[in-house]
Amino acid sequence: MKALLHDMTRCIGCRGCQVACKQWNNRPAEETTFFAGPGYQNPADLSAKTYTLITYNEVEQNGRFDWVFGKLQCKHCLEPACAAICPVEAITKTESGAVVVDRELCIGCQMCGTVCPFNVPRYDEEGDGKMHKCWLCFDRLEAGEVSACAKACPPQAIFMGDRDEVLKEAKRRIAAEPDKYIPDIYGLEEAGGTCVFHISNVPFSALGFPTDVPKEVIKVARAEIIPSLNGINPAAIAASVAVAGVGWVIKRRTELEKNDN
Repeated sequence: MKALLHDMTRCIGCRGCQVACKQWNNRPAEETTFFAGPGYQNPADLSAKTYTLITYNEVEQNGRFDWVFGKLQCKHCLEPACAAICPVEAITKTESGAVVVDRELCIGCQMCGTVCPFNVPRYDEEGDGKMHKCWLCFDRLEAGEVSACAKACPPQAIFMGDRDEVLKEAKRRIAAEPDKYIPDIYGLEEAGGTCVFHISNVPFSALGFPTDVPKEVIKVARAEIIPSLNGINPAAIAASVAVAGVGWVIKRRTELEKNDN
């Protein structure tokens, strides 16, 4: 199982990973303006066209402001709630570690986006009507290569390898320079553990990372729908899935709606 480490102390905010991601996944450009708000990232958020995004965070340290660059993308949970809830089993956790959406099967019900604790899957309203997200360059992993973002990173802020190896490297860096890093690895325990880790010199809460993610696997139930989907409106299927949602899912939807407002 492969994993990816993003070291924020090495990231220079060049957005090379964003460009490489778009090129490899053939994602179109999107009309955007300079995001003059917290972070200054551009575009402002993940979308069906943008699978990874470098965030610009101005953080005060030792009486001065510094840039700390984060990286938004799918975390590729060990036991992904998005795959568990998908009514048509369009999302799978592969042996390589990647959580992949089969858009041939996806019905665009958006339930995966509702249960994701990291708010990652995005609906392509203007395009194919399917859900989109980083798939950890699954095709490259199958060919023995690293992800496009890891391959393109000039300062080697992105490290990729076997999950145990990547986790060992993250712990080694923190132990070797305890004054440089905070003693936390984001993704180690969140949602039961992921295949994307982050290490930083500032608290993750200062970078906009969700810090209320449960440490245990997020349990959701796949809705029981009628055996045949032929002729069934996807909206009706989505409604049946919603009925099967658990309390955490409802809470998460409410939080996302508040953030949008």
